[in-house]
Amino acid sequence: MPTERTAAELKHAKAVREMFSGIATKYDFLNHFLSVNIDKRWRRLVSQKLKDVLENPPALVLDVACGTGDLSLELQKSGDAKIVGTDFCRPMLEIAFAKNDKNNLSIPYVEADGMNLSFADETFNAVTIAFGLRNFSNWQDGLRELHRVLKSGGKLVILEFSTPVVPGFRQAFQFYFSSILPRIGGAVSGSRGAYEYLPDSVSKFPDQKNLAAMMRETGFTDVEYKNLTGGIAAIHSGVKL
Repeated sequence: MPTERTAAELKHAKAVREMFSGIATKYDFLNHFLSVNIDKRWRRLVSQKLKDVLENPPALVLDVACGTGDLSLELQKSGDAKIVGTDFCRPMLEIAFAKNDKNNLSIPYVEADGMNLSFADETFNAVTIAFGLRNFSNWQDGLRELHRVLKSGGKLVILEFSTPVVPGFRQAFQFYFSSILPRIGGAVSGSRGAYEYLPDSVSKFPDQKNLAAMMRETGFTDVEYKNLTGGIAAIHSGVKL
């Protein structure tokens, strides 16, 4: 069963939901523009990490915090497995459903909180979450919930912003991330606060090694990670025993 959340955690979740609702219509454009489309390559790498699962038609894969459905679409196009997306922000899911129509797909999207998923224990062969875990009000409890819905032997793959590992590049990226990105994101979306929240949330999130340690503490084995674009982001993976 999901862990009961504190009042502070519920307040955090409400604020995050409202924030993403407010920028939903500009979210995709800004993602691709501000990352110079590198985010698309990162999602392809997630699908490659799950190649064996995605090419297995009976397999069931859950994409948590799916937002506007970009990763769900990438996963569905990469194989014959059944993909299910879930997010707690309805305006984002409405855009995901529209992408279904555009791509002639029928991915089911379920409105649900990633920390209180509406699925039975051991339902999925794989679970993914891209740029969503750091928004959870409690990362460890969130990992436990992802672990809960995975079948034994199932794989969790996390794509998340991380800590740049190249010294010179690290300072330049942090300046862009904390000073330039909020100005552009705020001007285009009308919500500078959302794009100030982004670097702030990344700065508080565990780095690559600490996230890997949290996954092991949750019960995942074969935990590993791969840095992307100098450590701007990383893909973590682990297997449920």
